[in-house]
Amino acid sequence: MIRPSRTARLAVVAAASALVLAACAQNDSSSSGSSDTTPATGSSSGGTSSSSAPAPSGDGTLTLGTLLPQTGDLAFLGPPEFAGVDAAVKDINAAGGVLGQDVVDKKADSGDGTPDIAGPSVDKLLNANADVIIGAAASSVSLTVIDKIVGAGVVEFSPANTSPAFDTYDDKGLYFRTSPSDVLQGSVLGNLIVKDGYKNVAIMARQDSYGEGLAKQLETTLKDQGANVVVKTLYSADATNYTAEINKVAASKPDAIALIAFEETTKIIPGLIAKGVGPQDQQMYFVDGNTADYSKDFDPGTLAGVKATFPTPPTLQTDFKQKLLNVDPKLTDFTYGPQSYDATVMTALAATAAKDDSGASIASKLTEISKDGTQCTEYKQCVDLLNKGQDIDYEGVSGPCDLNDSGSVAKATIGIQLYDAKNQYKQIDSVSGVLN
Repeated sequence: MIRPSRTARLAVVAAASALVLAACAQNDSSSSGSSDTTPATGSSSGGTSSSSAPAPSGDGTLTLGTLLPQTGDLAFLGPPEFAGVDAAVKDINAAGGVLGQDVVDKKADSGDGTPDIAGPSVDKLLNANADVIIGAAASSVSLTVIDKIVGAGVVEFSPANTSPAFDTYDDKGLYFRTSPSDVLQGSVLGNLIVKDGYKNVAIMARQDSYGEGLAKQLETTLKDQGANVVVKTLYSADATNYTAEINKVAASKPDAIALIAFEETTKIIPGLIAKGVGPQDQQMYFVDGNTADYSKDFDPGTLAGVKATFPTPPTLQTDFKQKLLNVDPKLTDFTYGPQSYDATVMTALAATAAKDDSGASIASKLTEISKDGTQCTEYKQCVDLLNKGQDIDYEGVSGPCDLNDSGSVAKATIGIQLYDAKNQYKQIDSVSGVLN
């Protein structure tokens, strides 16, 4: 099925383009990530799920392929994402599995695009008869493998892709995600910077689909709110140094800096400090790709006062954090763990609703089980409703999971984080929005 072309639009939760900060102070810290590279080249596509599933063509066992970062610049996101999938599979199988069979999970490393690890990993997962591939985390990685995945009739369901490119990609109706487009994060971040009183903002971002897309939305929002973008400089994701870009930022004399980056943040920050535009000189903002625990990377106090944004549940429940810790006791960050859990549960519910585990059948029911039915929050509860012939509206641990026509989550919350003197962060506020 082909989804109609449409660009994600932010339906503001407040008047005009100003988003209201909803004080949802939490004590949970999370690490972040999302991601990115070359823009999609396919014509736009996407499609609403049909109400009736195709004739059964699966083999009777729902097989998940988990394509998430074990290595690369986003490897810090891998543990909570893998834990989210594992926790969901455990809950699904404890409730009787799907179609009377336990769900099978095959794991593979997505890497971060350089070198290409995701391509061979996808081949491995397809050879293992994966019906759905959960991942990748990086938008850039997903863009390199999406054609191979959907071309094989397999669903790609990402818990962390945020590039707006996916809203218009020709994905044959087989691509979905539980994380919001950066149209939302860019708008929230821009409004936050202006609300904090800054008018001359420098943007330094990765030159890939994630960095460029988020920087563009941030720039648009800042200008709409009357702020000046004194410089927007993009750097190569594979750069060995960032001297030229750091010099441009320093020369622009900003009163605030937005750094849209991944792991290279640990190299960029010392360069900014050396030029007198570090976090203690100018207010600095991070995003989902570089919001992490830096307590072992920088001297105490280096990041004190830095603010950051990334998709987060309205409330990360203590019992869900414990569920992830039961899977991986070493977890210190939980970013995208909830979205990974929800993508897995939604896949199982769609297969149950379709009475078939094939990719096409699952895709035909994913939007349907996400909204407009009886609300349910746990797999067993939802399956019981489906078995009674009822339509369901799955409400996940990451928040409302309503999917729109492009296969993207239509409602989401962006958490606002604040770094302390230990270079660790804590959520202090959140903003909810709707993407149509």
